[in-house]
Amino acid sequence: MNTKKYLTKTVNESLNKYKINIKPVKKAILLFIHILCFTPVICQQALHNYGGLKIHEDGAIGFHGSLINDGDFDTNEGLAGFYNDTEELFIQGSSKPVFFDMEVQTPQDLNLEVSVGVTNFFNFINGRITTPRENLAVSLEFLDEAFYAGDDDDNQVDGYITTKENMEFTFPMGDVFRLRPLTVVPEGVEASPYQAAYFFENPNNPSTLPGSFNTDSYENTLSIIDNREYWDLNGILPVQVRLTWDENTDIPTLADDISSLRVVGFSTVLDRWLDLGNQQVTGDSSSGVITSGIFVPDDFSALTLGSVLKGNGDIIVYTGVSPNGDGLNDTFIVEGLEASPDNELYLYNRWGVQIFHMKNYDNSFDGTSEARSTYNAAKKLPAGTYYYLL
Repeated sequence: MNTKKYLTKTVNESLNKYKINIKPVKKAILLFIHILCFTPVICQQALHNYGGLKIHEDGAIGFHGSLINDGDFDTNEGLAGFYNDTEELFIQGSSKPVFFDMEVQTPQDLNLEVSVGVTNFFNFINGRITTPRENLAVSLEFLDEAFYAGDDDDNQVDGYITTKENMEFTFPMGDVFRLRPLTVVPEGVEASPYQAAYFFENPNNPSTLPGSFNTDSYENTLSIIDNREYWDLNGILPVQVRLTWDENTDIPTLADDISSLRVVGFSTVLDRWLDLGNQQVTGDSSSGVITSGIFVPDDFSALTLGSVLKGNGDIIVYTGVSPNGDGLNDTFIVEGLEASPDNELYLYNRWGVQIFHMKNYDNSFDGTSEARSTYNAAKKLPAGTYYYLL
């Protein structure tokens, strides 16, 4: 019997039986693959799927080479592992593979050129996942309440991650070899995709995102914006977020006390940074976590840290007010009041008539008088000198 012909016939019959269509690619030789058996299948070189593959329950496949998926590979119930200690691996193709369980031991990185979904568990054994930051259509997707383990500075997603569930989720992401997670806490009951990436770069000069996020342009309640890093978070439904910092953030430059920190977002409409709140903050100057108020991610092009205080935390009164809507000095700003609870502000005109009063002043006075005797109180006060008592 011709052994070579018999082996070829056996392989072809097996592939047809299990509806697996494998075509050879450059530097790739695949003689036999039996996905239905419980013995792990090992792919030493690149596998190019043109047909239909499925890992059944308790089945496993180990990729020691890259995967090119141009067929169906998205109803899996077992484990897909990617292992190579010396070379970087790739997942490419026109169709998104979706795995039940997935683990990665690729110290030289596993690079995604097509999105990959995980429906149950992802395990960072050793190595990063990278995605093309200039192409937001490609990400690692956590589906069906999938979870993960093993993330740290050397084991994270350098690029974009997507989650599609209505649940609190922490994105295991970073930039180069720095893990800088962001957590979303959806506000409503409706499920909606959220996508995020972390950038360890100056927001004034984004490397892949369009435009510029000018850290010198911010609302009057803020006094300084972090110019070392930012996050890109996309989503159409309201959330709270938790941002992190580490020793590279240089918190002492932003604020003397972490209570003065704020989550800030660069408004896509106003082209300036807005205060998104500080609902809770924990940590110290070298590491910590801050929780924002509720906002819609797609209203902002970038997120980072800012502060309502600068310098030594003293109270600073900015006496010039020009309420013309240009975003500069539109309100009467008293910086540092957050550190002085139960404050009270009175404003008077030159005749001693009280025109404004507020307990726990929030920097909101925009030149509109509250005095009944003021002529046409709905309009702004005329230019002149006014007096304050704080």
